[in-house]
Amino acid sequence: MFYLPKLKELSFLVYGLGLSGCSVVKFFEREKIVNFKVWDDKEKKIFKKYRTQNLKQTLKLVDYIVLSPGVSLIKNKNLRNFKKKIISDIDLFYLSKKKSKSIVVTGTNGKSTTCKLLDHLLRKNKFKTFLGGNIGTPILDLKNSKKDFVIIEASSFQLSHSKFILPDFAFFLNISNDHLDWHGSKSNYLRSKLKVFDLQTKKNYAFIDKKFKKLFIKRKFLSKLILNKKDQYNKIKHLIKNKYLNSIINDENMSFIYTFCKIIKISNKHFVNTMKSFRGLPHRFEIFLKRKNITFINDSKATSFKATQAALSSLKNIYWIAGGLPKKNDKINILKFKKNIAKCYLIGKNTNFFKNQIKQKIIFSVTKNLKSSIIQIFRDIDLQQKKKNYILLSPAAASFDQFKNFEQRGDEFKRLCMIYGRKFI
Repeated sequence: MFYLPKLKELSFLVYGLGLSGCSVVKFFEREKIVNFKVWDDKEKKIFKKYRTQNLKQTLKLVDYIVLSPGVSLIKNKNLRNFKKKIISDIDLFYLSKKKSKSIVVTGTNGKSTTCKLLDHLLRKNKFKTFLGGNIGTPILDLKNSKKDFVIIEASSFQLSHSKFILPDFAFFLNISNDHLDWHGSKSNYLRSKLKVFDLQTKKNYAFIDKKFKKLFIKRKFLSKLILNKKDQYNKIKHLIKNKYLNSIINDENMSFIYTFCKIIKISNKHFVNTMKSFRGLPHRFEIFLKRKNITFINDSKATSFKATQAALSSLKNIYWIAGGLPKKNDKINILKFKKNIAKCYLIGKNTNFFKNQIKQKIIFSVTKNLKSSIIQIFRDIDLQQKKKNYILLSPAAASFDQFKNFEQRGDEFKRLCMIYGRKFI
C-alpha cells in the first residue's frame, strides 16, 4: 500500500509566489507547518520573512519543492536536478488528511465545462461541493470535510510533477497536441495526464473514452475502469431542453457527466431536469448576440485546431476569425469543414502559419486584428439573405501575441461586435 508521509515531518520550498504559491504559504500557516521557505525569481515584497537567502542550498536540503504550475523545467536551470523533489499544491491537498470525496478532471479540451457540469449536477441533487484547481480557486483554499465533494480541474502542468494525487473519481477526457513547448514531447504530455490514475486502488473510479481502453490496460492501472456511455447518453439527449448543451460542442462533456450519474445512482429523470438549468461558461462556444439573420459566437477558449473543429462542424455559413500563436505541431486540416465556412479572417502575428494551410481550400483575408476582421465581415456578409449566418471567433491558437489571455481576447471580440453590430445592422 502506498504510504502518504505526514506534512509536519517534512520540509518544503515554495517556488513561485503566484496565486497557487501564495495559497500554499497561507495553508502552511493555517496548518502550523513551520519548516518551509519561499522563493520567486522576481523579488516580491510578500512573505519576505520566509524567503530563503541561499536558493541552491535550500533546493538541496528540503524534502519537497512545491512548484507553481507555470514554471517549466525546460527553461529553469535551477530546478532540473531536483525533479524527484517537485510536487504541486494538489499533492499537498492529498497529504493533508483528506476527508472529502475528490473528483479530478483532466484532458486537453473541456476540463472547465466538465467541472462546472459536475458541480451543477451534484449541487442540484443536494450534494455539497467545492470547485477549484486550475479553474480558478486554488485547491488549498477550498473547504475539506466529510460528506463533501471536492472537484479539481487539473492541468498537465500540475500533474506533471504530482506524486501524491489519489482521486476517488478521475476523469481523463481527451488528448491532442498542446503545451508541447512546456512538456518537451507529446509522450511527456500524455504521461502527465495519466498520473490521475497512478495511485488509484480498486476502491477508486477511472472514467475514460473507450478509445483509451487499451492504453489504460497496458499501463496496469488498478482502479475500476468506467467507459464513457456515449450511446446511452445520445438516446436521452433530446430530452434536455438546453441549446448550449445540445450542441455537438458538448456531447463529449455531457456523456462523461451522464456516465458519472450512473455510478452515483442519479436517475435519468433527475439528470435531465438538472441539465436544463445549466448555463455555459464564457468564451466557450458562447452565443452572446443575435441580430437579424446573424448569430455571434465567442469561442476564444479554442486555442488549438482540435478545439475549433467542434464549432466548425456544427454550423453553416460561418464567417470564421482565426489566428494567434499556434500550438507546437498543430495542423489546420480544413477539408472536412470547408463547406461550412463562408470566409476566414486571419489575425495575429503568425498569419502565414494559417494561410499556408488553408489557401486554395477556403476563401480568406488577412485582417491582422479583431477590429479589422469584424469591419470586413460586415462588408462581406449579405444581410438581405434569409439564411442564417454565424460570426465565429474560434482562433485555433493562443492569444498571447495580441492579448493577455483568451478571456481578454473574447471580451474584446464581444465589445467590438456590439459596437459594429449596431452600426452595420
